Amino acid sequence: MLVMLSDTALAGRYLEPSHMAAMSLLAYVMWLIPCLYGAISIGATAMVARFVGGGDYDSARRVANQAVLLGALLTLLVMVGIRGFGPHLVLLMNVSEESAGYALRYLDLLVWVMPAVMLCQIGPACLRGAGDTVTGMVVMGLVNAINIALSWGLVLGLWGLPQLGWDGLAWGTAIGYAVGGLAMLAVLLRGRAGLAIRTSALAFHPNLVRRMLRIGIPGGSDMLAIVLCHLWFVSIIFQLGDAAAAAHGVAVRIEALAYLPGTAFQVAATTLTGQFLGARSEARATQSTAVACMLGAAVMSAGGLVLFFGSEMLVRLFVRGDAPDVIAQAVPLLRIVSFAMPVLAVSMVLSGALRGAGDTRWPFVFTLISMLGVRIPGAYLLTQASWGLGVSGAWYAMIGEIFTRGTLVTARYLQGAWKKIEV
Repeated sequence: MLVMLSDTALAGRYLEPSHMAAMSLLAYVMWLIPCLYGAISIGATAMVARFVGGGDYDSARRVANQAVLLGALLTLLVMVGIRGFGPHLVLLMNVSEESAGYALRYLDLLVWVMPAVMLCQIGPACLRGAGDTVTGMVVMGLVNAINIALSWGLVLGLWGLPQLGWDGLAWGTAIGYAVGGLAMLAVLLRGRAGLAIRTSALAFHPNLVRRMLRIGIPGGSDMLAIVLCHLWFVSIIFQLGDAAAAAHGVAVRIEALAYLPGTAFQVAATTLTGQFLGARSEARATQSTAVACMLGAAVMSAGGLVLFFGSEMLVRLFVRGDAPDVIAQAVPLLRIVSFAMPVLAVSMVLSGALRGAGDTRWPFVFTLISMLGVRIPGAYLLTQASWGLGVSGAWYAMIGEIFTRGTLVTARYLQGAWKKIEV
């Protein structure tokens, strides 16, 4: 998240609205790419957690190796897909021709570091299942440090570096991920939290792969459906012009700061649920999720208050003063979404708990219901000129979808079938 946050701040303060609109699109594309690995990472986290909870570290290591093997094979398809279909995807987003050109230049460079992006997704996912959330944080911290230093230096021509403008954003991000991917590979080769890449364990294991994908494909499809529906959603916003697209992009990046704690407690719920079920302790699995819900809701509610009362100050950190249209449209968006923070927190944590238990099919169904039944049609309706709501109308539809999905996920968790899922 911080990689794109830094790039958004750079584009908003030192480049043009067309660059900001391109960055708004790229934020979703950069969200989509890791989600392509969701089927592997979700299945690997759930299985590693179960095996570690049951004390079977040998099986956990085999799962981690199979996950990396599948990730490497999928990366080849992802690279071919970006090169072949990236231009078509960008053109489908209703973004201006100028902004589309900037987005494609960014992707043309980033495609070559997809193996590193894969390692930064699947490696930490396996380690999280084993209870190690620190290594992924350290590796992504390294990615961010390099990205921020190089992107700012290359965009502005600081510290003797060439001034590349927009292209400097892509170079900084690509080099950051390349170094992070190598660091994660080194960690996995050396071994961490009982997991390690070993040549003998990389031989294809059909049974483990089948079990991993049985859990992971619905979960990965859920993640992919969310991102694709978000792309559809943002294409509606792009029809409102570059200023609306830029305002949406800025608001999304700032909002991410408020729901990031929800992701943290979601990870905790996923790991603890899987490990406690592996240890045959359903009561402790339930208790850990309840604690994660309370903590996540408390922190994100506090974040919601900051979004509501500090909206203008936050937006001005990312947008220079000579873009008043962008500021005027972005500020109300943060105030709108602030009311959804508690519900979003509970929904995220419970979804994480269901994933840790291997219950991934129903959350996928709930995503389709809420996105296709509420967010997308609501955005089309409320952004129409007759309603006069513009980009704010799209965000009202987004809030409706968050409440709908939160209600469905909560009902599924309380029903309790997740306790009996076999992985």
